[in-house]
Amino acid sequence: MTDGFVSILDGNTFVVSDGRGDIRPTEGMPTGLFSFDTRFVSTWTLTLNGERLSPLSVDDMQFFETRFFLVPGAATHYVNAKISVIRHRWVGASFNEEVTVLNHGERPAEIRVRLEIGADFADLAVINEPQQKKTGRLRHEITENSLRLIYERETYHRATVVSTTSPASIDPNGMTFDVVIEPQGSWGTSLHVESMMLGSRHQDLRLTIDPMQGRDRRRMRQELREWLDRAPRLSGSSDQLDRTYQRSLVDLAALRYRELTSTFRVPVAGLPWSATLFGRDSILTALQALPFTPELAPETLRFLGALQGTRIDDFREEEPGRIPHEVRYGESAAFEELPHAPYFGSVDATPLFVVLLDEYERWSGDVDLVRELEHETRAALTWLDEYADLMGNGYVWYERRNTRSGRENQCWKDSWDAISYPDGRLPSFPRATCEVQGYAYDAKLRGARLARLVWNDPALADRLEREAAELKERFNRDFWVADGEFYALALDGDGRQVDTLSSNIGHLLWSGIVPPERAGKIAEHLVGARLFSGWGVRTLTEGSARYNPIGYHVGTVWPFDNSFIAWGLRRYGFAEEAATIAESMIEAAQYFHGRLPSHFCGYDRALTKYPVRYPGAGSPQAFSAGAPLLLLRTMLGLEPHEGHLAVEPALPEGLGRVELLDIPGRWGRQDAFARGRVEVR
Repeated sequence: MTDGFVSILDGNTFVVSDGRGDIRPTEGMPTGLFSFDTRFVSTWTLTLNGERLSPLSVDDMQFFETRFFLVPGAATHYVNAKISVIRHRWVGASFNEEVTVLNHGERPAEIRVRLEIGADFADLAVINEPQQKKTGRLRHEITENSLRLIYERETYHRATVVSTTSPASIDPNGMTFDVVIEPQGSWGTSLHVESMMLGSRHQDLRLTIDPMQGRDRRRMRQELREWLDRAPRLSGSSDQLDRTYQRSLVDLAALRYRELTSTFRVPVAGLPWSATLFGRDSILTALQALPFTPELAPETLRFLGALQGTRIDDFREEEPGRIPHEVRYGESAAFEELPHAPYFGSVDATPLFVVLLDEYERWSGDVDLVRELEHETRAALTWLDEYADLMGNGYVWYERRNTRSGRENQCWKDSWDAISYPDGRLPSFPRATCEVQGYAYDAKLRGARLARLVWNDPALADRLEREAAELKERFNRDFWVADGEFYALALDGDGRQVDTLSSNIGHLLWSGIVPPERAGKIAEHLVGARLFSGWGVRTLTEGSARYNPIGYHVGTVWPFDNSFIAWGLRRYGFAEEAATIAESMIEAAQYFHGRLPSHFCGYDRALTKYPVRYPGAGSPQAFSAGAPLLLLRTMLGLEPHEGHLAVEPALPEGLGRVELLDIPGRWGRQDAFARGRVEVR
């Protein structure tokens, strides 16, 4: 449950309702049944004798299953309700709900049970934009036990079919059940909602790709048990760490889905706004989870490789070798009102693709995958030089070509005001953000390793290593802000420094582009009072004109960001600073029931005894679920080394004893043991 809303999901299909289990139009939160970017149920409201229900409790059973315990009218401790209601629901490819009404009284109860049903088939990508009007035709069909709601626009057909197991009076707006319940008796019905993406033969397109779409709860529970059993087992002194670890594994299981055009299971970015594939998010999540759920990496790499750009397309910002940013299946993408089928407007997914492939091979020894993806990896490396270097000076730049609906900022901080000078002015385009240069440096070195180790191409390896060395030298000359002793957030279109202090500098550490003699000052900034809130590293430093602790990318704390920052700090030997960040994240997670949201507010810890929620933050979010896993790897010092797993723990004292058993990799399975000895700040 998040901010009064309850969500259940299975990959790309999810339901968001209020605490009663009802679905009604709600400002600021997309409530409904969604699948592949379309809202198939927009109204789902249960009443008894015309009264809405009040919640007593919500049982969050599994990520795909929940129960609501309710009473008619206003809930009160002073009146013993004679009637109660249980709504038990679960979601797979379809949505199911069992409604049970219980009569606790001494007399028969005559009750009219009414379920209001509606489907607006809204596109999740534009659901909050009132100017987006439906131009297709909505109609309905009624049978003896079902209501079929249909939307048609040319060849784009979507349908919602609601059926019941109990006799009902069905009309275009819902179902009515007139029942008599005996004393101490009960009445119930099972409701089944099928969301259908209809092809030319009026068959659900998903079933042609994945016949397992209709798997039942028993199969889903078994899959979850198997997923958890394959992951390393964590035990130790910290209940907080254990709770967060288990929550992360379950959320990653929930966020995997099969794309419409393939059988690959890749992590969607998160709920509610991003329940689809984002290249950057999926890659970063797979990186975070490598020591725990390594199977995410090859699936993600294969799928993104299959979608890799092959041509020049300004509308989708596609280029040969470019890895896609986002894939959508809603109406706006289908009719090219949005460019997301797929959209390529990010500059970091492409170098990160190479980084993930190499890191996966280092862990797994899977050289077959490196051979399989040789063409895609070479194309990604070529893209860095031939298409990303807009200014011809060896940096990776971005400037959107689709000025109508493309992303203005194409780094991970992609909101419109995320890249700014200290005085608040916005820089000119094109822009080259600092962390992306680090990714490119890392990709070239890793590409060189793969070329020499697997592809038998020493000439390519030599060239990539030379280019990486030149990039590192150039970067440390042009991005270093000498009077502040940090790296500029970006270069503007005239090559001037955007000399703002930001969390981006932490990503430079895990990429390795920072010389050792400068790393200490970067570490000092990252855990200093201007960037570190006490709950984590803020996206933007206090003192900048655009700093705002509740600003999306200009002062909030992002757990994924912090996990990679901690990883980078540990790489350069700053174990205490890494432990400080790790412990703050684990402590923050407890205020979100063990589940870190996409981001939270950046207020100083001295002002709040708990991390402040950000309105509408994504939860669960894939790379936030992955953050505790990477932090655990960082604290235990887990690194593949010459075919073996190296373990060099540096835990905060507060975590006590930690045991991580059966860590998978090319070494088979190995254990790690540690005890907290690092004093955090």
